[in-house]
Amino acid sequence: MPLPIEVHRAPALKPKPAASDVLGFGKYFADHMFRMDYTSEQGWHHARILPHAPLGLDPGAAVLHYAQSVFDGSKVFRGSDGKLRAFRLQDHCARLAASAERLCMAAVPPELAREAIEALVRHEADWVPHAPGTSLYVRPVVIASEAFLGVRPADKYIFFAILSPVGGYFSNGAEPVRIWVEQELTRAAPGGLGGAKAAANYAASLQASVAAKKRGYAQVLWLDALEHRYIEEVGTMNLFVRIGDEVITPPLDGTFLPGITRESVLTLLRDWRVRVSERKLSIDELREAHQKGELHEVFGTGTAAVISPVGGLGFRDGELLIGEGRVGELSRRLYNAVTGIQYGTLADSHGWMTVIG
Repeated sequence: MPLPIEVHRAPALKPKPAASDVLGFGKYFADHMFRMDYTSEQGWHHARILPHAPLGLDPGAAVLHYAQSVFDGSKVFRGSDGKLRAFRLQDHCARLAASAERLCMAAVPPELAREAIEALVRHEADWVPHAPGTSLYVRPVVIASEAFLGVRPADKYIFFAILSPVGGYFSNGAEPVRIWVEQELTRAAPGGLGGAKAAANYAASLQASVAAKKRGYAQVLWLDALEHRYIEEVGTMNLFVRIGDEVITPPLDGTFLPGITRESVLTLLRDWRVRVSERKLSIDELREAHQKGELHEVFGTGTAAVISPVGGLGFRDGELLIGEGRVGELSRRLYNAVTGIQYGTLADSHGWMTVIG
């Protein structure tokens, strides 16, 4: 049966960003949010749409002390036909549940999360922007709300979802970015939380990210924790490298997130009969390919940026220029394919889009 959802309307609505405004990423928030609570006795209950407002946590809430916090992020697009389409929403909801299970949290059943998000988006449909290249970012979150100071999994949780109209993640759009190769700090290690979308993972990345930006780089290329030799991910995105006629992406080994866009790109490349390998790739192999003139493209994939071409890789001893600093042929084709499906201008042959009425 459908999820019963109470609706509490905001007494006054905020002015929406004008079409001429630069939306950026995560600067604006819709009028309403979704919330549902969990206790070990009642399970998930009391689903409601509320005005976007503070949650009202106890200072002893477990999330503030032991970091039981996971989230996900998906997007809703307004097509040229006016329809609202969510990209791979069920997969995002399934990943949210898997992340919660990794942190011993109460997982929101994916179908329940999906129903809640669709209801919230329908309620806030006017917040889905119209301009090309824009979308409505959906951020579902689960946090431990039980107040206690013992180290154990909490018995009470809050699931909430907020909405934000967004433009491009990077200020320069889909143009190539310069990336710093981090060879000292580590974001995640084997057996850790790297494969879950846990808030703690992002806190672990900040120091290196800030240092990279001070050097003039947009983000960090993370290497493995054991040898600082093998490529893992770039910033918060999965990484792809085109060497010769082979496209390589690191295999999922639990140290970084199984990206929804990553999986979509792999599917498209295989549809196009491009040679794709999910295998380890060392910095040494990458630098050797560059020296031979065989390193053609490097790009990241993720929900926020979709495809982010890399124009340069920075090292302590210099910088590698990738593809003369231009957007690669494959990067551009993938960006156009994924966004075409998202906005409804290309056929959705894999059933990735959900029309939200």
